[in-house]
Amino acid sequence: MAVSPESFPPRKRRPSANCFVAPNLSDRNLLKSLLLLSSEISTLKPLLFLLKRNTSSIIRKSKLLSVLFEEILGRDFTYSNTSRGGGGHVTGFPPSAVLCFDELYIVLQRMKTLLEDCRNCSKMWLLMQIDVFCNVFHELTLELSTLLDILPSKKLKLNDDVQELLILITKQCSEKFTYVDPKDRDLRSQVVEMLDRIEREIVPDQCELTEIFEKLTLRDSTSCRDEIELLEEEIQSQTDEKAISDIIALIGFVRYAKCVLYGGSTPRTNSRRRRAAADVNIPADFRCPISLDLMKDPVVVSTGQTYDRSSITLWFESGHTTCPKTGQTLTHTDLIQNSALKNLIAMWCREQKIPFESTEMNVKSNGVVTNKTALEATRMTVSFLVNKLKASQVVESANRLVHELRVLAKTDSDSRACIAEAAALPLMVKLLGSEHPSLQVNAVTTILNLSILEANKTRIMETDGVLNGVIEVLRSGATWEAKGNAAATIFSLSGVPAYKKRLARKTRVVKGLMDLAREGPTNSKRDALVAILNLAGDREAVGKLIEGGVVEMVADIMDGLPEEAVTILEVVVKKGGLVAIAAAYPLMKKLAIVLRDGTDRARESAAATLVNMCRKGGSEMVAELAVLQGIERVIWEIMGMGTGRGRRKAATLLRVLRRWAAGLDAEVASGAYSDVNMNTSTRIVLPG
Repeated sequence: MAVSPESFPPRKRRPSANCFVAPNLSDRNLLKSLLLLSSEISTLKPLLFLLKRNTSSIIRKSKLLSVLFEEILGRDFTYSNTSRGGGGHVTGFPPSAVLCFDELYIVLQRMKTLLEDCRNCSKMWLLMQIDVFCNVFHELTLELSTLLDILPSKKLKLNDDVQELLILITKQCSEKFTYVDPKDRDLRSQVVEMLDRIEREIVPDQCELTEIFEKLTLRDSTSCRDEIELLEEEIQSQTDEKAISDIIALIGFVRYAKCVLYGGSTPRTNSRRRRAAADVNIPADFRCPISLDLMKDPVVVSTGQTYDRSSITLWFESGHTTCPKTGQTLTHTDLIQNSALKNLIAMWCREQKIPFESTEMNVKSNGVVTNKTALEATRMTVSFLVNKLKASQVVESANRLVHELRVLAKTDSDSRACIAEAAALPLMVKLLGSEHPSLQVNAVTTILNLSILEANKTRIMETDGVLNGVIEVLRSGATWEAKGNAAATIFSLSGVPAYKKRLARKTRVVKGLMDLAREGPTNSKRDALVAILNLAGDREAVGKLIEGGVVEMVADIMDGLPEEAVTILEVVVKKGGLVAIAAAYPLMKKLAIVLRDGTDRARESAAATLVNMCRKGGSEMVAELAVLQGIERVIWEIMGMGTGRGRRKAATLLRVLRRWAAGLDAEVASGAYSDVNMNTSTRIVLPG
């Protein structure tokens, strides 16, 4: 979907006064730039809800300035230059006038930026910061007054009409005090008082709530949703924890008012800001090996592998002490940020018009101790939505309410806890079986979002009907999106070792994931594959996966998703013993193709898989690999150009082949080939 380029990337800091500089232009071109800039400002519309007088005043002064600049530009100037020996006349503007023009350009640039900032920022935050913004308007007006005072009007030989215009503008800029509209102050006091009542667990009066939002022109669900997005962006501009905490409280307040005043809403199809990463083909190196999603905060573990911080943290919290990709025991669980990769991902997101909100920013906004106002606003919102959902008899109404819960469950841990504590899960059970596709998607996605919180995993597994409902959606959901989100829920739940074993024992889970991985669209396939990969981390679960046809499934998808396929096969072969190796035997040729043509990560996993198969499968397995034409050249290429782990695995694989070629079959089967001479002759067929 179309997204305006101006939205990327969101501005982290507002520019300071020192950021503006005058252009390096000739005198007349500088004056033309001033005329153009003042004309642009004069075409802007004043704000109608806050800062009305302040913005109108700046725009009115800019209109008068454009007339002044136009009059000056229409005259030819020569002035006496007494600073040079012998005097004389010079064509152009006096240097003192040019200096004033430079400074005027900077002031007008700041005015334009301020007006645009006021128009585009959050209305709630603008109201809370009304004194600050009014002071900035006043400071700019005083600077403009000073510059007009020192403008050398006599040297510019302005006629009487232009002189009068200059005097008029100067007088209008001579305001001694900052002006704050009493109505704006009163409205801010209303909001502050209402936030205080929410903190004291007093439900806001709906009539007063309506009055506030009407004055701020937040008159429907869409405008409230835009306001929430703007507040979320405002967090990125802040470094002060108190300010961030206050903004979070305002987000909760707006979200509550949105639900109470305008009801639930459904996803919009023309969001002005968002484009999903799923809409584009993500480079393999930008995907997390655990979640297979775009990494937002890539970090490196002790084995040198890179993962998304949230995924690897969840892996550690589930009790794992090994590297998910290599299976090696980690020497420590410290995470080192991969800044270079993060910058590359951010650049790619900008090119693709995808908002890049790093985990670091999310931690910043969610890591602040949530103030009581924000928490109580969330509880009130959840209570309102759940009570409305209980009473709802209309599918469309229920769909909007569940969508609101879905969005709320995605925001933070407090929201997830509040929703679960409000007994929303039992309400989701009957909705999972809904014939309304959108309602089913919203219900299963709400459960998925709730499952991110560790405490909610237990609630989901133990609440009657929830797990079975999710499994049923996985198997026979109305849409691929619903099936994919059900698979993602299985992945989330399987982060707990006990639940991983329990889920793997369910034939319906395994079959549902296999079918989705085979038949679904790419995004849904990946949801299923990441769940399968997580289940395969348990040795007992691997047996169930093999019985369910995981190797056959890998064979089916290897041509389309080679990296994901070989990653799963690597884990299955490593954990599954001889049964897995026997099942994987027919895939030797496909693995060799991936070894030759795949990405670095895919080649690494293919090499590791072949090493395990040859080590445990004996000479027959090695012979099958050895007869593949050009295999040794491919292995040499990986040893020279592959990843660190890929080079090690390729070297091991070559040693296996060399020993087999030398007739040391027994040692191949036992894995005793660590000190082989690499120059041993070989019977491997090489390309002509």
